[in-house]
Amino acid sequence: MSQRERAQLAVLEERTGRSPSEILVSAALYSENSESLAERRAMAVEFMAARRYLAALSNNVNQLARHANATDEFPEAARVVLTRVRAIADRINGMLDTMVR
Repeated sequence: MSQRERAQLAVLEERTGRSPSEILVSAALYSENSESLAERRAMAVEFMAARRYLAALSNNVNQLARHANATDEFPEAARVVLTRVRAIADRINGMLDTMVR
């Protein structure tokens, strides 16, 4: 590695707060598309939000299942929750399709 490359790496390290190895790995992985790293980070944030939302919905689904099992009735609220679960699943599938492309 040349002196100039070392200096550039030091500047990047200071600006990003990332280690030289992280910077080099990112550069190698995303050399063809400089926006890929930012896009993938945004996608990761989106996945985490979807995961939190699904966790909350899972709790609601469990409560509704308990109610349905105890009373032999399927309340309208259950249909609403299941519609939301399907919407989130579709959103996640769309995000995965985007990542694969």
